[in-house]
Amino acid sequence: MDPHIAGALDRQLTADAQRWLTEAVTRVGRDPAALRTVFPAVGRRCGRGPLVDGWTVADAARAGLLVALPLRGAPLAEEITALHRYGDAAEQRAVLRALPLLEDADASFADRGLPLVREALRGNDTDLIEAALGPYAARHLDHDGYRHAVLKCVFCDIPLDRVAGLAERADRELARMLADFAHERVAAGRDVPLDVWPILRAHPGTLEAAGLPAEVHSPVPDRRAAAVRALTAYSATATATTAAPAGAA
Repeated sequence: MDPHIAGALDRQLTADAQRWLTEAVTRVGRDPAALRTVFPAVGRRCGRGPLVDGWTVADAARAGLLVALPLRGAPLAEEITALHRYGDAAEQRAVLRALPLLEDADASFADRGLPLVREALRGNDTDLIEAALGPYAARHLDHDGYRHAVLKCVFCDIPLDRVAGLAERADRELARMLADFAHERVAAGRDVPLDVWPILRAHPGTLEAAGLPAEVHSPVPDRRAAAVRALTAYSATATATTAAPAGAA
């Protein structure tokens, strides 16, 4: 587990909760079947409050239990798939957050967790979508799957800074898709999420190709106003980008 998250968990747990979790990790390490008993009990025994970086106390404690499983490859994937299938939303979220940790501990796990990521992305639970789009999805989703996952976040109002790997994986095709989305919003007289603009600015011409700038000449007042707001926000990203180095200096 990330030392930052593990340290935060240690500081958050009471002495009784820490003892229970230590014993639960030992049990799971000896007998994988014990996980099915202790996994649902984590929230009650350790707490459910927020921790750090979008994790909850229960997420981190459950991730520790999953990493303790003495299983590898396909058997590990089968066990976590069963936990995900029969668990509640909080348990499913913990499984999704733990996927990169499981791969780090077992290279043979590889892309076996991708079906769980895809299932979360087909749903509308924003907590699960966000949990699914961590480092594991950034490593394993193909280009088309990753682009559509980002677009789903935009539709669901999930901030894009919560999507792992975006700086490396945002390509021109994703920018084109986001530009089309932005044009659709403007045509409906609606505002565009601010976090799409840096991606579009990194790929010049995509906004123009989508036809959004022409909306400032629309005969529909709401469309014109939305276009002006969008283009102002787009221009502001250039100002922020230019000002950043000077500010850093």
